[in-house]
Formats: sequence, structure tokens, C-alpha cells
Amino acid sequence: MPQFDDAAHFWDGRYAEDNYLFGTEPNAFLAREGWRLPGRGHALAVADGEGRNGVWLAQQGLDVISIDISARGVEKAKALAAARGVTLDLRLADITTFDMGEGAFDAVVAIFIQFAPPGTREELFARMVRALKPGGLLFLQGYRPEQVDYGTGGPPQREHMYTMDLLHAQFGQLEWLHSDSYDARMREGSGHDGLSALIELVARKPA
Repeated sequence: MPQFDDAAHFWDGRYAEDNYLFGTEPNAFLAREGWRLPGRGHALAVADGEGRNGVWLAQQGLDVISIDISARGVEKAKALAAARGVTLDLRLADITTFDMGEGAFDAVVAIFIQFAPPGTREELFARMVRALKPGGLLFLQGYRPEQVDYGTGGPPQREHMYTMDLLHAQFGQLEWLHSDSYDARMREGSGHDGLSALIELVARKPA
């Protein structure tokens, strides 16, 4: 599978250093909106990289499946979980083909998964919604097209970025609890550093 191998090689290289590319603390949006999470249950951390968000979810008392395409990222996620005294169910997998199941998770967390292009992205989003239990929560943060001009993180393709119209088209069947579109300065490791064009959503799957 050349596409899988190419992506895995790219992210293995990005995560090669001992330092954590996006830091070891959770994404600021997830930490801010995490009060909505249940006290127990099952969570899926999509493209979790070096594990900062999956580890934080586990610290909140959730049983977490953390998936990523990079073996190096999974290795570092395991080390971070051990350092924080929690356990993750770590899966080395391509999220575009990984079987997320149906009605399996109380929360699905997708933070900056901007590498999925149009076409692949829509099917990925649909599978994330199917994976939620009734009443389950989706946490999504990404970049808007303006991010390409800022150059402070994310891929250089505008078509990979999100707009509110896109989110309404993909997640309009969910109950929106929080959404926002704004610019802010990020300080999440060297990978996300500087003024950023952000967009975010917390939504609940109807019971």
C-alpha cells in the first residue's frame, strides 16, 4: 500500500526527534471544552499522533482507543501514557480505512486531521458520526483556508481546510453544542506555533 507507506514514512520523520512535535499537553480547545465529556465511557482519538490528546482523555477516566499511521508516533504515545500513569489502546492504522464501528464511542476526538483531502474527508467524517453512540460527542478542531497564508501549521493546500459551510454539510444532523471560527495565537509545540486561523465544533449525536 504505497499511499499508507508514504504517509507513515512522512509522519515517522516528523516525530523522529525525542521532543514532542505538538507538545505533551492536550489541545487547548479540547481541554477547554472537555467539561462536556462523560465521567466514564469509551473515546476514540483520531490520528492521535504522539498521544497528547488520547492521554488526556484517559486521564479524564475514559477508555481510549488512540489510532495513528506513524509507528514512531504510537511509540511516543505509549511512553507518554506510561509517564502519566494511564493506559491507551494504541492502534497503528490508517484512519481512512480503520473500522471505527457503529455506535461504539461516547466521544470521538479529531484535532487537526487536515491531511484528509476532499472526497476522503467526507467519508471519514461520516464514519466518525456512525462511530458515535446516541448521545455521543464529537470534538473537532481544524484550520480555515486562511491558515495557508499564516504558515504556522497544517498542510499547504487550501482545499484541505474547513469552513462553517463544510461543517454544516457534514455534521448538520448532529446537535451543535459549540462552534466558533476565529484567529488566535497557538503555542502547541513547534508544530503549531503562531497566529492561526481556527475553526471548531462540539456536537452531540441525537438520541
